[in-house]
Amino acid sequence: MTDCYPYRIATRRGDLTVIWRPGEGDAPAELAVDDLGRLIAFHDLETLQEHCDRNGSELVREGEATLDLAVVRRRVEHPGLGSAPAGELLDAWNFFEDLAHSLKARPLLPRLPPQGPIHDAAYEKIFGGEALDPTAGEGAWTDEEAAAVRELLRAGLDLWEQAAHGSGTDWSEPRAFRAR
Repeated sequence: MTDCYPYRIATRRGDLTVIWRPGEGDAPAELAVDDLGRLIAFHDLETLQEHCDRNGSELVREGEATLDLAVVRRRVEHPGLGSAPAGELLDAWNFFEDLAHSLKARPLLPRLPPQGPIHDAAYEKIFGGEALDPTAGEGAWTDEEAAAVRELLRAGLDLWEQAAHGSGTDWSEPRAFRAR
């Protein structure tokens, strides 16, 4: 039986819950997709539970996580208007990487930018907790690192919008849907 972890994504349009699965061994974590590689998302936990029951999966509700993409979007669009919690940006970064990995079979979707040493340095600084504080000296992001993170998060937000709310998706439909 496969364990499924609900991961609620809060946005300006409303909330959706996706299924997150941890990677086994060295395998990356992933989000559930259908046979065509489309993201599977739910408007409510009852429908998610029904999906898991039908597919022989165990819904693990301990430590349910929520990612507020509105906070991330504000940070990307208006970086000077105060800071977003570093943990929220780290969660978004990890979520977008999981999303991109899960949707690799969908070639027309936006892609995350290639990551290199600048991204690695910026990622490590998030753990120090001072990445967003310009007075933190070497613990703060450089302008180049901050720009690289904004580019990655902007691309991740675009990927999410396309995967979750692609054309033809009826946002008001109260059942699970598969993004187009």
